[in-house]
Amino acid sequence: MSGDDSRADRFSAATEDPLDAAMRRAIAASEQVRGTTSPNPPVGCVILDADGRVVGTGATQPPGGPHAEVVALRAAGARAAGGTAVVTLEPCVHTGRTGPCADALRQAGVARVVHAVADPTARAAGGAAALRAAGIEVRDGLLAEEVSRGPLRAWLHFARTGRPHVTWKYAATLDGRSAAADGTSQWISSADSRAEVHRVRERMDAILVGTGTVAADDPHLTARDAGGELTRRRPLRVVVGDRDIAADARVLDSAAETIRVPGGPPSSVLDALADRGAVDVLLEGGPRLAGAFLEAGCIDRILAYIAPSLLGSGPAALGDAGVASLSQAWRLRIEETTMSGVDLRISAVPTW
Repeated sequence: MSGDDSRADRFSAATEDPLDAAMRRAIAASEQVRGTTSPNPPVGCVILDADGRVVGTGATQPPGGPHAEVVALRAAGARAAGGTAVVTLEPCVHTGRTGPCADALRQAGVARVVHAVADPTARAAGGAAALRAAGIEVRDGLLAEEVSRGPLRAWLHFARTGRPHVTWKYAATLDGRSAAADGTSQWISSADSRAEVHRVRERMDAILVGTGTVAADDPHLTARDAGGELTRRRPLRVVVGDRDIAADARVLDSAAETIRVPGGPPSSVLDALADRGAVDVLLEGGPRLAGAFLEAGCIDRILAYIAPSLLGSGPAALGDAGVASLSQAWRLRIEETTMSGVDLRISAVPTW
């Protein structure tokens, strides 16, 4: 790094709003636990003392464990009094397996609470009003877009719809092929992209494929670290369809739990996963399954890895999705494009 670059970084850090910096720290904390808290939200919280110094950071623990605010308050101790709690989601007011976070903040003596996103659930909402009634200053909406598109994206969708959030991930060539004419598909995407997908998998509640993909590719559907070892977080593996699969298929080994879900409407598949507390689902199925989910309106985000290669023939990445004319095309909004090794990584969301 050049001297000028170093000075610029110091200037940026020095001039960033302290609350923005605290919220970004809370977002980072919530990202660390994403995939471990479902069906609860992966919330992050930072406690600032009366002088604005960070004295506690916390994130929601697995179900039955303390929420982010409680973890952060325990770290802060008496230094929380007169300070500020910066939290990604409005503090809850209900009592479940843990007590109300709004009460914990009030009892700790915080003077101000800043949160990014209001809680959309009838059961837990109302924390902001309760805090204001207790004489605590409340500010909402800080970095709401970053939080809503980041660690709370899937949970907010689940809370509002009752249906797991589905990300369809696929890799294709520049001309849209997911495999060559002879059926070979390993590897279309780069090593960098494949490593990134393992990081994506680790934060999911479930990974979904069809029996056709199991038969053709024998995927393992696990998350592995840079050294090729299984990560501690092992999402549920879900195989959709009624066809038999080989008894020695890798998806049936003991590396992670696997369930079979009968073929049928995608909504019924997602209902079954919701019943198991799955909030964030990664769809890695082939063209037919992806087409069925798209036609049913059950894809909430698309994560595409486009390789700089051409095949000219072979199966397309997407099968029949109920589109007969251009006017019926499923329209998307591209929210991010980045490079993943030599591949182009595109994140897009539906506009319907």
